[in-house]
Amino acid sequence: MRSYRQYCPIARALDLVGERWTLLVVRELLLQGPCRFTDLRNGLPGIASNLLSGRLKELEEAGLISREEAPPPIATTLYALSPTGRALEPVLRALGMWGLQLLADEREEDAFQPHWLAYASSCFTTDGDPGAPPVVIQLLASGRAALIEIGPGGVQARVGRALAPDLTLEGRPRSALDLLTGAIDLAAATRAGLIATGNLDVLTRLRPIASIGRPPVEN
Repeated sequence: MRSYRQYCPIARALDLVGERWTLLVVRELLLQGPCRFTDLRNGLPGIASNLLSGRLKELEEAGLISREEAPPPIATTLYALSPTGRALEPVLRALGMWGLQLLADEREEDAFQPHWLAYASSCFTTDGDPGAPPVVIQLLASGRAALIEIGPGGVQARVGRALAPDLTLEGRPRSALDLLTGAIDLAAATRAGLIATGNLDVLTRLRPIASIGRPPVEN
């Protein structure tokens, strides 16, 4: 791993996590939890297998991740964040908050997975009715699914499907993001091609906690 060779906390931190793909590996482990190499690779479209192997080795040597040999029927290596690696979550949330303004340009060639959108929602929204029962919003895109779990008093994101989600959203990523963060209403999102199925009142549980800082999607 390269080093800036500076006695500075920012430089020392970048020595560990400043390489390309490294923080995105951390993102996937935060969202997926302990997972296999193939799960990580699937969550990182565009990364070469040898590069991912190198990043995992570097992160393990730095004490940011651990590996564990899972018993049958899994019988494979599982990668997980160490407490030191998990402590990077506020850094990722801050980067996401700053980077949200850059999503005004929705590029067709960009890869997208629904758990990235679910995580964004957990960063920029909160539970508007902490005393109400928990509810689940399911996001669907390209055959993949992610969940936004609301309550009690918080918003969490995770990879996976729900047997009976309270609300399912499927369609254009930017439209879903704008809807979840309050930049547009459901009518505008529907006109933009978003499909909402289930209890639409669930959307009132999400309250933005940060300014989006970008124009809403065009109707």
